[in-house]
Amino acid sequence: MCRSSTSRSRRYSTPTPTPRTRQWSKKIAEFDGYVFVTREYNRSIPSALKNAIEYLYGEWINKAADFVSYGSNVGGARAVEHLRLITAGLQLAGVRTQVSPSLATDFAAFTAFTPGDRHNTMLRQLFTEVTAWAGALAPLRQP
Repeated sequence: MCRSSTSRSRRYSTPTPTPRTRQWSKKIAEFDGYVFVTREYNRSIPSALKNAIEYLYGEWINKAADFVSYGSNVGGARAVEHLRLITAGLQLAGVRTQVSPSLATDFAAFTAFTPGDRHNTMLRQLFTEVTAWAGALAPLRQP
């Protein structure tokens, strides 16, 4: 059996927050709801997004979240499936409406977002739901 020279409590302790981490924590704590916009990367989300989300915990609890994803074939739907699981584990309430624009039809020259009427309607619904859920969850965030 191989033993680590690091004690168990030290291995599992929370890292000491850096000034940047404290700034990130303060910014996230300011809001009651979030809209995550992500591309699909290897059938999931980019590692930088996962790291940024999972570095915090208490700041996310009992808040609302929704998702906009983009990608090739399925508009980033697999990324949102993964993101919903991650955010559920952080006690973020994911709302129903999801917008998945296509790189082929909703981006001019694959760079400028130019959504059609259908996506504009869905985006309005998405923001309405996040706002409503954020308000409904407010009593749970009271100290």
